[in-house]
Amino acid sequence: MLSETGLPVIEATSFVSPKWVPQMADHTEVLQGIEKFPGVSYPVLTPNLKGFQAAVAAGAKEVSIFGAASELFTKKNINCSIEESLQRFSEVMHAAGASSIPVRGYVSCVLGCPYEGKIAPAKVAEVSKKMYSMGCYEISLGDTIGVGTPGSMKEMLSAVMKEVPVGALAVHCHDTYGQALANTLVALQMGVSVVDSSVAGLGGCPYAQGASGNVATEDLVYMLHGLGIHTGVDLQKLMEAGVFICKALNRRTSSKVVQASSRL
Repeated sequence: MLSETGLPVIEATSFVSPKWVPQMADHTEVLQGIEKFPGVSYPVLTPNLKGFQAAVAAGAKEVSIFGAASELFTKKNINCSIEESLQRFSEVMHAAGASSIPVRGYVSCVLGCPYEGKIAPAKVAEVSKKMYSMGCYEISLGDTIGVGTPGSMKEMLSAVMKEVPVGALAVHCHDTYGQALANTLVALQMGVSVVDSSVAGLGGCPYAQGASGNVATEDLVYMLHGLGIHTGVDLQKLMEAGVFICKALNRRTSSKVVQASSRL
């Protein structure tokens, strides 16, 4: 359903260890089971070389690696230090280069961490620069726990843009504190043109208690259309996909646009 909306990229699943994240144990079946539309890419998350190899074996054509700007979060999330995580990523980058598979890099906790509190923009810039230098074609800056505000977003992006070209940056704003659209708008105004979102605002993070999902794709597209930005995304079809998945999960949508439309 999402492939029919006009979205150019749909992150399909995550090749993490089922021992740590049992919800993702069906990653191979999911990746092989979806109907892939021409012109749409279906990247998957791969935390390490083992995950990368499993993803490629399942037919992945693009992968994402994920690090963080926080030592403690990295330890909880991928069970190693930031420096060790970068060493692991270089193994994935090497293998991906040999297979001509593009790699995207995520940096989590760019505006705050559940274990360390505020994160220094310089630290985010340092980790982003290292991942970009390794060969990630794009760096997605994630406010994993949604604590950021337009002010902290501006400060962090200003630091990162000194190290990584803005054309290679994306933002990934969780809406825990209701700041995701405002933070995204600041990033757009600063020249960022790629935004991660989640249909119906689903998701969260198993290692960040209380974190709600990423900004709802429906709300983001509504805002972008209101700004006169051409997205190529059919909002009606997107809303239908959101309603479908919420029924399947027996969850209420987090999309304000869908909530408002269903009242009309």
